Order: sequence, then C-alpha cells, then structure tokens
Amino acid sequence: MQRDHEQFRNRGVVILVLGPEKPEAFREYWKNEGLSFTGLPDPTHSVLKRYGQEVNLFRLGRMPAQVMIDRKGMVRYVHYGHSMMDIPENGEILAAVDAMEKEP
Repeated sequence: MQRDHEQFRNRGVVILVLGPEKPEAFREYWKNEGLSFTGLPDPTHSVLKRYGQEVNLFRLGRMPAQVMIDRKGMVRYVHYGHSMMDIPENGEILAAVDAMEKEP
C-alpha cells in the first residue's frame, strides 16, 4: 500500500493500518519503515473483533484482512486472508474503490 499510496490518496482513500503491537513497539515500527499512512496499535484486538479479523495462534497471530468503509461508515469491501500470501493486489482494491465511486 505504501508503493501506491498516492493513487489511494488521489481517490480520497484514507488508509488505516491496525497492528497487534503495543503502542511503543508500533510507533517504533512505523518510524523505522517511514510509512506515510495512518497506523493504529490494537494490542487488545478490540478493533479486529469488531470487523471479524481472525487470530490464528498456529500461524502466529492475526490473519490479514482488508476492510473498506465508505464515507457513511458502511463496510463496502472485505477480504479475509488465510496467510500473508493471501492479500489482494493494490489494483484489486483500487478497482473496488473505483466501482464504489460509480454507484449511485
């Protein structure tokens, strides 16, 4: 998402990434990686539970999930991955944004 952040921003998309780390570790990771979008630590999993993201202890933590919420707060796109290799390409998510914008 970092690579295509400008394309997301040009479409009015705000990227919010949740991480399972405690705030201090999360802040350090964000700083070290130089990420340009917003990050939110969620060590108690309160947000992930709200959106149905799975935690799989056999796979050492959270399974990837992408959730797109429109300006009215409605969930419009969801992808729950089974591993870190199961994440949609940015083009797929951008296409979903474009399709959502064309809807009445």
